[in-house]
Amino acid sequence: AADGVDRAELLRLSGALENASEHPIAQTIAAGAADEVGELPAVEDFQNLEGLGVTGIVDGHAVLVGRTRLLEDWSQQLPAALQHAKADAERQGRTAVAVGWDDQARGVLVVADAVKPTSAEAIAQFRSLGLTPILLTGDNAAVAQTVADEIGIDEVIAEVLPADKVDVVKRLQAEGKAVAMVGDGVNDAAALAQADLGLSMGTGADVAIEASDLTLVRGDLRVAADAIRLSRRTLRSIKQNLVWAFGYNVAAIPLAAAGLLNPMIAGAAMAFSSVSVVANSLRLRRFQALNDQLDHPAPEASLGAGSKRGSHVRAT
Repeated sequence: AADGVDRAELLRLSGALENASEHPIAQTIAAGAADEVGELPAVEDFQNLEGLGVTGIVDGHAVLVGRTRLLEDWSQQLPAALQHAKADAERQGRTAVAVGWDDQARGVLVVADAVKPTSAEAIAQFRSLGLTPILLTGDNAAVAQTVADEIGIDEVIAEVLPADKVDVVKRLQAEGKAVAMVGDGVNDAAALAQADLGLSMGTGADVAIEASDLTLVRGDLRVAADAIRLSRRTLRSIKQNLVWAFGYNVAAIPLAAAGLLNPMIAGAAMAFSSVSVVANSLRLRRFQALNDQLDHPAPEASLGAGSKRGSHVRAT
């Protein structure tokens, strides 16, 4: 907190404003504030400013929470002590969130990204599938690089706004690449819609789920790798079935037309062809997720009713 600002008041006002946001970091701040100061007050005139932060009225105070740039847009400059606190946090690979109200910067909230223990394994699985992982984030570059180093990502694009994320996806597509985007926040929605394959986390914001093609029911990134593996195997089975069906008909129809094929044998052969296609497809039931040895169920994914494809299918 800045000089003269009560820490509890800082947490109460900022926590109340963040509680009105769906962003995962905002919800984390709200939960932490509620743990320390108790029930949070209501918010009026809440606004979410894409890539910058949130604003609103809390107990008669005009509160801003977000990037330093947001406060500067409202002529609220961080005092030297808060600038040092923000710089120290970012050097340690943490995210610093600025807070101001009533025309003054009042404090800095420091949030540490707790990387899931399974994320590094998920990135390794992506690489084994021939994919190139890229970390695309609005976070500070130092924070992003720290996370990338921990989980094994080489390319980092940080400090981008939602529109910039879309531009990055478009640039990769213009280079001839097929792009899959995994996201969970409001700021990811546009990029999820632009990507060739949008994958949202079921634990994320509703708008991200609506904009995506595929929703991963569990908040485990390894499920995305399993979904891609299952999709590739399904496509391979479809191609095998088509080759068998076309080959059978190309060989059998001319024989039948020439009267060289007994109708009873032709009917039996046709039935056998259908059975073979179904049997080949049923081999997909033997698909095993790479993470079956864990205590939780095998991968789950759903195509949401509000997704770009308009599908109402849920697959487990």
